[in-house]
Amino acid sequence: MSDTTPTATQLPAQSPPVDPAQTTAAEHAAAALAPAGGRIPFWSGAGGEGARRNLGLLATLVILVVIGIATRPDLYGDANWVWGNTLTILKLASVVGVVTVGMTFVIIGGGIDLSVGAIVALAGVWCTTLATQSYGAGGMIFSALVVGLAVGVVNGVLISYGRLVPFIATLAMMVAARGLAAQISEKQTQVSNSQFINGLASTKVLGIPLLVYILAAVVLAGWVLLNRTTFGRRTVAVGGNAEAARLAGINVRLHTLLLYALSGLCCGIAAIMLTAQANSAQAAMANLYELDAIAAAIIGGTLLTGGRGTIVGSLLGVIIFSTITNLFAINGLSTEAQNMVKGGIIVAAVLVQQVQFRGLGGRFGGKRASTA
Repeated sequence: MSDTTPTATQLPAQSPPVDPAQTTAAEHAAAALAPAGGRIPFWSGAGGEGARRNLGLLATLVILVVIGIATRPDLYGDANWVWGNTLTILKLASVVGVVTVGMTFVIIGGGIDLSVGAIVALAGVWCTTLATQSYGAGGMIFSALVVGLAVGVVNGVLISYGRLVPFIATLAMMVAARGLAAQISEKQTQVSNSQFINGLASTKVLGIPLLVYILAAVVLAGWVLLNRTTFGRRTVAVGGNAEAARLAGINVRLHTLLLYALSGLCCGIAAIMLTAQANSAQAAMANLYELDAIAAAIIGGTLLTGGRGTIVGSLLGVIIFSTITNLFAINGLSTEAQNMVKGGIIVAAVLVQQVQFRGLGGRFGGKRASTA
């Protein structure tokens, strides 16, 4: 007779019931935060969409160059003129390009910033006051960056913690910042006396303007931040599904604040660049830069509803618009016609986005696709 006493069978502990909606949201967030190694191959499917889109933008640039050759063969026949004109286009794109990098982050994160032009103006006016210029070039650069960053933080606080709609908050900031810039400057143009600041626009390194190098540095930093850091993955997650990001442990409010702070910092950099180009600053500077930056981001493939976009695409969008402006200038066409063409391009880009987004939604069972 065995001494062993039978024991009750141990059953595995059961976890509490989980809300299916929360499970799905958490899965979406985990997918957005996952490293790039598990994504769809580079060229095929949704994973290659960014590469295909960028090639399309490059093809658009080639078409614009062909149009330029056809309409002004006398100019494009001169190799020196072509090189100089290319540098002019890049220099023209540099200031708006820096603003567009910050705008791209904001839009990918599910927001919008209508105040970027006004922030550039306010930072430019602030850094060219006599009091600020008395501290030299270092004081001017520092003040422009701090003003841009501070206004961006205010936008972020109003949107994240004040629960204001981004459109309304940044629209109010656009009006307020322009008004403050006009009051500080007394509606006068403030001349920059700093030889260092003024020389930024005329200095060339290896034959390329220094402003182009600044743009390249900002674009490279933005690309690394978006594609190679946790901050970038969280930006995509917040823009793709804010509730899912919250369930995944992301502080959505703080992250949104940081996105607007980043946009403001880019505006501070752009203010220095624009002041260097004009050797002065005024409250009316950087007019409609917000529309140019948003349009360039859209052309580059950034989804207006958030969750998708690329820095390279936004840069190509800026260069395309700068090339169009240059093409109209060398052909003596009016600004009104140029604006109509730009408007048509923006509408076409949004329509293409909608068609692509519907296709992705149907392909993946209606789930939202987000790519960095």
